[in-house]
Amino acid sequence: MAGLQDTLTYYRTPSEVLRQPTEARVRLGGEVVPGSLHRSGEHTRFRIGDGAAEVAVDQAADLPGLVREGQQVVVEGILGPDRVFRSDTVMAKHGNEYRAATAAAEVRR
Repeated sequence: MAGLQDTLTYYRTPSEVLRQPTEARVRLGGEVVPGSLHRSGEHTRFRIGDGAAEVAVDQAADLPGLVREGQQVVVEGILGPDRVFRSDTVMAKHGNEYRAATAAAEVRR
């Protein structure tokens, strides 16, 4: 068990991130809130929820086919003072695993 602890990567829920904000880079996980996904060119905005709280996510990239409403995702980035999570990595859940956007695109080729 001790050896596995170094290989595990955890993420925080929207409730946890809002309850204890930090300026440090974190992983945020939850469901893309239905009706919240908006794409504009290479820019994507959506909200992630955990059933109790929601966090707005601002992603500076378009993610065609990877992020859908109602889907579980994990994003990496920083929660700003305006309570908007600025993400530079989005991992969409496929089956029983999360894959980064670039890795998932490679698998589909």
